[in-house]
Amino acid sequence: MGRSLSEQYAVLFGRPWSIWGSAVLVATVNVFLFAFDRPWTASDGMRNWGDWVLTGLGIVRRPDLLVPWLYSGSLLNGGVLLGGLVAALLSSEFAIRLPPRGELAKGAIGGLLMGVGAVLAFGCNIGGFFSATSALSLAGLAMMLGLGAGAILGLRYLVWETEHRPRWSSGAGRVYLAPSDARASRQPWVGALLLVLLLATPAVYSRAGYVAQGVFLLFGVAFGVIFQRSRFCLVRAFREPFMTGDAEHTRAAALALVISTLGFAILKFTDLKDKSEWVFPAAGAGALAGGLAFGVGMTLAGGCGAGSIWRAGEGQVKLWAAIACFALGVSLMRLAAAQAGLLRQLGAAVFLPSAIGWGGAIGLVVLVMAAWALGATWNEETRRFSAL
Repeated sequence: MGRSLSEQYAVLFGRPWSIWGSAVLVATVNVFLFAFDRPWTASDGMRNWGDWVLTGLGIVRRPDLLVPWLYSGSLLNGGVLLGGLVAALLSSEFAIRLPPRGELAKGAIGGLLMGVGAVLAFGCNIGGFFSATSALSLAGLAMMLGLGAGAILGLRYLVWETEHRPRWSSGAGRVYLAPSDARASRQPWVGALLLVLLLATPAVYSRAGYVAQGVFLLFGVAFGVIFQRSRFCLVRAFREPFMTGDAEHTRAAALALVISTLGFAILKFTDLKDKSEWVFPAAGAGALAGGLAFGVGMTLAGGCGAGSIWRAGEGQVKLWAAIACFALGVSLMRLAAAQAGLLRQLGAAVFLPSAIGWGGAIGLVVLVMAAWALGATWNEETRRFSAL
């Protein structure tokens, strides 16, 4: 029995998970989350964190503001962070990794740009692109174009920096708490204890009358564990074809989107969910400009709305700076946009089945995802548009 359990543990935490299986898991968990209440977006919880800090400092006044430990978006993000931490500990991969100052600065600037982009597109690359596309919102496909263009611009800057200003990000980083031969066995025990506490947390929420909040936390933990073990990342899906030519994450992301779209479509077609849910009024300049800003930001930071959070959980200090600036950036940008009346001028709310029918809408998403995957695969073989 002990040997069998050890072998199963090694399968889960001794080596990375299949990127294809993880893509299916991500899509499935997001469909279940939508059926439960709402799909995932990182920017919503980030804004709650930023508003909470700015309200505490007296900069923002929001009497309706929920504290992060009761707000669904914050609990999802917190769950992703803790899930990434648990998975890193269980696999003995946790360490505090302090990068050079230049990399830390890029993390902060990238976070700010992601905050700006998330406001313009009504969501980050998860909520504004992945979940919005799954919900058959035209804004999701428009943001995809912006994300692709932003990833190219961000990558071109990184190449330019490497060639002309290598000192900006040079220098040795420092690593703390990395497992050594003597300490390698301690991290899994800490991770197991933390996992038990997380699994018990919903019972605490339930006793306090907040049943849904505990469930949101567990959904976030599930996302965090999947992302950390598989290294599944939408930044790599947009960036790698133009950087190294690798298209594996692009193909996996396209598959996840097709599965998620089919799940969302079933929920909406059967009226289990309202057809207008997650259809944002950003199909136009908002999604394109927001995607562009977010694409540049996530490329500079090295992590997107999801990737920044779970990678911060495994000890990446650059991503700590990214999520802190993301939270403050999205909060301040949302406040400025609301005061300027910009939120009503970012585009239209277009539900694709209302425009081209259910078959046409689903077919369009599948066609776009197939073209994305096939184009990236062709580039992987030819290296036509790859920088390296």
